[in-house]
Amino acid sequence: MSTAERKYAGDSAATRTLRRRGALIDVALTEMAENRWRTATVEALCRSAKLNKRYFYESFDGLDALADTVIESIAAEVAEAAVGGYVPLLDRPVREQARGAIAAVVDVLGDDPRKALVLLGGVPTTPVAHEKRTAVIAGLTAALIAHARTTHDLSLEQDSLASTAPAFVIGGTAQTILSWAGGDLSVTRDRLVEDITALWMMLERDATGLARSRLSGPTADPA
Repeated sequence: MSTAERKYAGDSAATRTLRRRGALIDVALTEMAENRWRTATVEALCRSAKLNKRYFYESFDGLDALADTVIESIAAEVAEAAVGGYVPLLDRPVREQARGAIAAVVDVLGDDPRKALVLLGGVPTTPVAHEKRTAVIAGLTAALIAHARTTHDLSLEQDSLASTAPAFVIGGTAQTILSWAGGDLSVTRDRLVEDITALWMMLERDATGLARSRLSGPTADPA
């Protein structure tokens, strides 16, 4: 039996490595959410995770790699939740699809406010982490644009609102969820989901109408 296959206390070496990696990600998430990441050290993180320092480098090349992993793991969880929220509703009205996705994302970020703070920009981070976070938000915006093109007519796709509206939606939704997760917005989870859904649908209707009017141009006064 190889070293990788040997078990200790019932767990394989691979399982123990994943557990140590998870512990470091969790500790890093706390440090980032509480705005202590700029002063974080490998030694201090390992101490908090109750791990020997050598175990850090079995999973990460350095602190930037760990910060990237933290943000990527939250983003992947949010994306998976959003897809899982609306895909079962593809045969339902767009409003129900939107509500399903929003509810799933709110649950992920509301259950652990640290994730909202780190992913949505509630705390400052290193330049590397900021770039990663910006890329993640851009990816979410691109996904929303792609989805919008499957549910709207050609008029919106040909207008600049096809790009600006999703960016506005993602930014506004992120700030709203961040405020709620941080305790600055005193509404229930269900009300939050309903309010965001209503705002999404209002913007969708108005943006589509404005795009159509821009394409058709000014009309003559019948009087």
